Amino acid sequence: MTERSLASRRYAADQLERLRILLVEDDEGDAFLVRELLTEAEAPFELTVASSLREARDRLAGVECVLLDLGLPDAEGIDGLRKLLAVAGGAAVCVLTGRSDEHLGVQAVAEGAQDYLVKGQVDGVLLIRSLRYAVERKRADENARRLREAELREAESARLERGLLPKPLKRDDFGIGVEPFYRSGRAMGLLGGDFYDVVQVGDDRLHVIVGDVCGHGVDEAALGVELRVAWRALVLAGVPEEQVLPSLEQVLMSERRAREVFATVASAVIDLPGNRATVRVAGHPPPIVLSGGRAAPVAVRTGIVLGVRPTPTPATELEFDGHDWSLLMYTDGLIEGRSGDERLDVDGLCQLLAEPEARAKPLPELPEWLVARADRDNGGPLTDDVAMLLISRGGGR
Repeated sequence: MTERSLASRRYAADQLERLRILLVEDDEGDAFLVRELLTEAEAPFELTVASSLREARDRLAGVECVLLDLGLPDAEGIDGLRKLLAVAGGAAVCVLTGRSDEHLGVQAVAEGAQDYLVKGQVDGVLLIRSLRYAVERKRADENARRLREAELREAESARLERGLLPKPLKRDDFGIGVEPFYRSGRAMGLLGGDFYDVVQVGDDRLHVIVGDVCGHGVDEAALGVELRVAWRALVLAGVPEEQVLPSLEQVLMSERRAREVFATVASAVIDLPGNRATVRVAGHPPPIVLSGGRAAPVAVRTGIVLGVRPTPTPATELEFDGHDWSLLMYTDGLIEGRSGDERLDVDGLCQLLAEPEARAKPLPELPEWLVARADRDNGGPLTDDVAMLLISRGGGR
């Protein structure tokens, strides 16, 4: 090889990322040979040697590729490979076999190894190239796995969305408008346990609910779906108003995965001809009434959360002032952000709603504006899920 080609080869090697390799080999002679082959390839590498599977487990941190001999004192053949794959994490695994064990190499790839190499049949260049290819294949496999997981999460979110965030079941009588809103506080846009629903019963009563199951996982979202569906079934079945939330609590206590899981809810039954509502709040932020250019929380009698100690949730009667109002119902994710040195809280939310910019917003745009403004005051996105229902009559401003 000419001096020029040697220099070119060294330059190419210098540009390569240093490969961190763990060799699991109990034969000192074979371990020495592998190191010599890697050195011969003039590629950057860091080689750590373990003489047993037990020792290898302690040396996996930071390793990109494991070169595994199938004949170890504490692990033999494919069984040793399976044990290593179980703890290898993101490291690629290549199997090192003898000539008489080549069929094991093929079986090893079927079990999850990235490649197999036969002792005595590889030189340094082929060895380092095989290890680098194995690392890249492992990375590609990991990327494909993450993509599949993301697709599954998106499909899961879509199914949960249909359960948690239904279309309002109402008619257009009495000029009532409903503006729902939901934004996840979790990565990948997955839904949490917040839910809402709107159901009109007969010609004169509009039932609405906003709820929040404690926690942010899939289990909480599934429980939120069950509670939302159960609430709609109870309302449509004509269960008396004062029995709906106790029945919902029974469902919660029966279906939750742990006794410490609870839910908060705010519900209202709006008497459309009478222009009034009966509001029930169980450990939830109070609804806010927008009327006459002002925003004020409903002075509710608050009950305890559902799922702790079954107790009737007190009812609060609300008389609307005129036929031009809005009722904002929301989960606590909206008010848990910071505003200056303090939490936004209910009073801060009322102040936002009373600002000229908020009052000038068309009703369909108001929930999204509220969240954007809360994000800004918080100095970044709100961390919890946010669900809202804006019920309006006669323009509502």
